[in-house]
Amino acid sequence: MPSHAHSLTGGLLLCLVLALAPPMAARAAAPPTPSRHLDVIPQPLSVQTPDHAAAVRIADGTPIFVSAGDAKGIWTARYLRDLALRTRGLKLVVRTGGPPPAGAAILLERIAKGSMDEAAYTLDAENGRVRITAAGDAGLFYGAVTLWQLLTPDAGRGAVTLTPTRIADLPRFSWRGLLLDSSRHYQSVAFIERMIDWMALHKLNVLQWHLTDDQAWRLEIRKYPKLTQVGAWRVPAGAAAAADIDPKTGQPRLYGGVYTQDQVRAVVAYADARHVTIVPEIEMPGHALSAMLAYPELSASGPAPRSAQSDWGIFPYIYNYDDHAFAFLEDVLIEVVALFPGRYIAVGGDEAVKDQWKSSPAIQAQIKALGLANEDALQGRFTQRIERFLEAHGRRLVGWDDILTAGLPPEATVTSWHGPDGATAAAKAGHDVIMATDPVLYFDHRQTDLPGEPPGRGVVVSLHDVYVFEPAPPTLAQEDKGHILGLQANLWTEHVRTQARVEAMTFPRAAAVAEVGWSQPERKDWPAFAAGLPAAFARYRALGLRADENALAVRLDRTDDPAGPRVQVSLSNQLGLGQVRYTTDGTEPGPLSPAFAAPLSLTQPARIRAATFDGGRRLSPSIDARLDPATLRRRVSQDLRTCTGKLVLNLEGAGAAHPYLVDIMNPCWMFPGADLTGVTGLTVAVTRLPFNFQLGADLAKIPVRPPQTPQGELEVRLDTCAGELVASLPLARATLDSGVTPLSVRIPPRAGRHDLCIAVNAKGVEPLWAVDWVALAAPPTTVAVAAGR
Repeated sequence: MPSHAHSLTGGLLLCLVLALAPPMAARAAAPPTPSRHLDVIPQPLSVQTPDHAAAVRIADGTPIFVSAGDAKGIWTARYLRDLALRTRGLKLVVRTGGPPPAGAAILLERIAKGSMDEAAYTLDAENGRVRITAAGDAGLFYGAVTLWQLLTPDAGRGAVTLTPTRIADLPRFSWRGLLLDSSRHYQSVAFIERMIDWMALHKLNVLQWHLTDDQAWRLEIRKYPKLTQVGAWRVPAGAAAAADIDPKTGQPRLYGGVYTQDQVRAVVAYADARHVTIVPEIEMPGHALSAMLAYPELSASGPAPRSAQSDWGIFPYIYNYDDHAFAFLEDVLIEVVALFPGRYIAVGGDEAVKDQWKSSPAIQAQIKALGLANEDALQGRFTQRIERFLEAHGRRLVGWDDILTAGLPPEATVTSWHGPDGATAAAKAGHDVIMATDPVLYFDHRQTDLPGEPPGRGVVVSLHDVYVFEPAPPTLAQEDKGHILGLQANLWTEHVRTQARVEAMTFPRAAAVAEVGWSQPERKDWPAFAAGLPAAFARYRALGLRADENALAVRLDRTDDPAGPRVQVSLSNQLGLGQVRYTTDGTEPGPLSPAFAAPLSLTQPARIRAATFDGGRRLSPSIDARLDPATLRRRVSQDLRTCTGKLVLNLEGAGAAHPYLVDIMNPCWMFPGADLTGVTGLTVAVTRLPFNFQLGADLAKIPVRPPQTPQGELEVRLDTCAGELVASLPLARATLDSGVTPLSVRIPPRAGRHDLCIAVNAKGVEPLWAVDWVALAAPPTTVAVAAGR
């Protein structure tokens, strides 16, 4: 993998076109038209329409021709054939040897490598034939991937006619990556292989595989079998998991999974065939609890508690700084190097809490003996020792930008998640950098604020946010920009439990990563990219990829009219794409239904159904909303605001159709602009979640509001969280229910709109209370508690 980014000028583009171009006799004499946008992802470097050239019709029986001696080319031809059959129903035929066929055909051709980029290719579709030309195996593959997208412009089946097109293409950056966290939650080998396929079809070429962390050690290490026998399994957090007894053991059922070395070799080979390099991540010196549970002698401060393994957050457990710990890590890395032939080995280095080093007399003696300033300097020495070991085995260390403050080894590559400052500092010092900036490239953040989003972090990172990200920091001098290898999106899975959710959190945002990493800035075009998403979603469905389509989903915003029985309704989607069409008579909306153009004024009760359309194509599922006083005065968790927004999570729990939005640093919610006119009742539906978070000193920052009842209560206050007390709802009944418990109360009548602050009073942080929904209503039939003063 090259250690520099590509920066193309017009002259280099000309060289690329000339080097990869088919013979001049096959090309039209007239000059091509200027570069245009194609409905493919990522956008190619140059797309031109040749004058006076005929179209190309690809139908059943069209041959894909490749030289008989080109084994990688034959593999790519078969891959293209299988893709076309699977997603379009096209029955192409692979032919090898002999002269190229006459008539309609797809030709995969080679040129001499020279100094051309391994991933560069040209694609010419004109006069009845498609010719893909490349020097490298990756280029030939990427040309075939581009052709597959041209053959699937929509969800249709059968033959396709291609507009005459000439493409010259190569990537901007050499590192176009995703990180998959398989430690916090295990994914099957079959699923990881599907992820690799989906990456390859977006021309993403690096999978950083997060295999070890506090919660689990997934990778089989034969010299240390307890790493997976013990470290790969845990009891999930919460009372329900503790009560789920395995009849074979009489103990709570364990959750986990292991990747054997044979499985890893198969995954690596699978990825290599699709031009994806796997970079394993073996965390050190922190994020090491699972290893210490297996081998307690590795710890800097004695045995670690097994109960902590189901927590999330930043743990204090850290490897000892002694010969025994280094011998262990080097033994592990010897097996890792043998399994993963790529150039890079990731060793983490982030969030290494050093309290145990600070409290260890032996560690403090070593710091003094080595003449080091502090524990950060000791981590630098730790990382340098591992870097020298990897270098001796022909590999390069890559670590998170935390290693900058710990003393960066000279050959280390930095993955910058804190932002441009660390990247700039590393590049100026001569280190290669991968941009993985939080939050925009952290795909555990939800993509929209709609209730249907999977669990994850609460901050919204939209598709547009990812698309406009620029990997090369503007503060970086031009001569240092060559150290920016590219970018990487990270899918951390603390709160992304299932494989289906991994798919939804990754796609379509990974498509934006692909275009940012591959396409030159001047070729990026957000409106055109967004307009191409319906075709991309159709391809995803054909591939069985369950992408999150909420960016196209209809959002309904409503405001009731306090002066009468009417409600104002606005309809939109996050992308602003297509046309939202609606009905108010209960029928399913269609392409001829009224188009939303201005806020609608409807008389309650009303029913509105709506969907997004592009001409005659439906782009989203339809929503079905009933508007009456009860629904207008009800808000689900995602409709509320957290009071402070310190650490907002979208958490999974029992009994709800959607996650719970909660700030774990301050369980408090705002119901904005509640119309209290005529309201004399309030219901808040709550649930208990396990407080399984390692927060260290930050735990003391969580406000503890003294309760007035033994199990605590919800306090509802007017306008602000220090305002007039409207209601108090004891939590006693909810402590007996593992699901969602509605708590109702009568409130004093008042008029007008007010914000309502709903805060938890409790003796401590466990359990974590979350609000499912809030409803304003007439007096409940049975009133639990009357409150207000």
